[in-house]
Amino acid sequence: MLVQFSVRNFKTFKEKVVLNLIASNYDKDTRENENIKTDSDFNLRIVKSAVIYGANASGKSKIMEALMFMRDFAIKSSKDSQKGDAINIEPFRLETESEKDSSEFEVIFVFKKEMYRYGFEVTKEKVFSEWLYHKPKTKEIELFYREKQKFDIHERSFSKGAMLAKEDLVRNNALMLSVAAQFNDKGAGKVLDWFKGLGTISGLDEEGYQGFTMGRTKSPKYKQQILELLKAADLGIKDITLEHLDISKLPKMPKEIRESIEKEMKEEDAEFISDVLTTHRKYDSNKKYVGDIQFSLEHEESSGTKKFFALTGPVLDTIENGSVLIVDELDSKLHPNLVCKIVSLFNSKELNPKNAQLIFNTHDTNLLSSGLFRRDQIWFTEKDKYGASKLFSLADFKSEVRKTENFEDNYIRGKYGAVPFLGNFDNFINSKMLLSHENEG
Repeated sequence: MLVQFSVRNFKTFKEKVVLNLIASNYDKDTRENENIKTDSDFNLRIVKSAVIYGANASGKSKIMEALMFMRDFAIKSSKDSQKGDAINIEPFRLETESEKDSSEFEVIFVFKKEMYRYGFEVTKEKVFSEWLYHKPKTKEIELFYREKQKFDIHERSFSKGAMLAKEDLVRNNALMLSVAAQFNDKGAGKVLDWFKGLGTISGLDEEGYQGFTMGRTKSPKYKQQILELLKAADLGIKDITLEHLDISKLPKMPKEIRESIEKEMKEEDAEFISDVLTTHRKYDSNKKYVGDIQFSLEHEESSGTKKFFALTGPVLDTIENGSVLIVDELDSKLHPNLVCKIVSLFNSKELNPKNAQLIFNTHDTNLLSSGLFRRDQIWFTEKDKYGASKLFSLADFKSEVRKTENFEDNYIRGKYGAVPFLGNFDNFINSKMLLSHENEG
């Protein structure tokens, strides 16, 4: 489970911000059995879901982009770059000092009953520092600490790292973690396994993960789970069928391209899916069931149905593996009640036995009055007049916000901040109306 993530000097975040998923004692009597995973090994209470609110361009998506960058760089830095290649990092650019400064990332998580703390500090040119700490029981052990190309390594617990440092096999633009994992270091491998299980998807564009869901339907077990979720969403879908591409029905194309497609299908035993067909019940004028009819998911189903179908694969996979799913704009195209059901699925003790986590951002304020969240699960991003964003939790207000308050109404009224200041917009409208009346006169 993700315990904490922090980032500094990345895109809109100039100062360090921390997303802390440790449950607050202040909320200890609220939805404790449903929303909280108690980890007795490390005496931690960790929330299973978190939602982030904020005005447009306030940083809601950027906190997720920061975690995605950390994941991708940790996994790929040793193999997707060469000596001298620039690191694809973007610091806070609205201040002269910060745009020259390094960017810092750190994550704390529990994986296979062990706790890890891993982080690094980078510029476009090189890795400035990197660290990995391991906590198998009660004491935290430093596996390695790096300052530029100088390494302090626990040789017994991180022997592969010691060899790599001695042989100077870690480039200044690559992470020790990534290189050590390539050399089959067990500790580094476990950290990368956790990162690989960290799912991040866009709620605005389901095409990126619809293929994953399609692939899951090939298994009878997973197809049944997907169908159950679709039926629970009251979408009227009885069954789903993959429609395979018939190469004989392809439009005219150059002979070389057609032959290339045919060759790939034969050699790799590849399947090309052209569409998903959804089965619905059909009735006569007396409301008597007379048979089934199939619709094209791509061309005949609603955008909300297409998105929910695409989501079922990542959601069920995350719950099955007890991993973390991060969704940017979860509410896009979905009815508020459906979003509530997805959140309830992750909060459920029975339906989420491996304590998978859901972290998402949204503009849907209905969730604030749904009763699904504790104060320590509600987060906000807010940008100051210099363009720098901050991240804070509703739990940070402590005694100022009672658990019986109407969170939705208070948020819309601006009590918690993190809403756009629209005074200039009102002035714009008034000035335009005044100008219009003057022209009429």
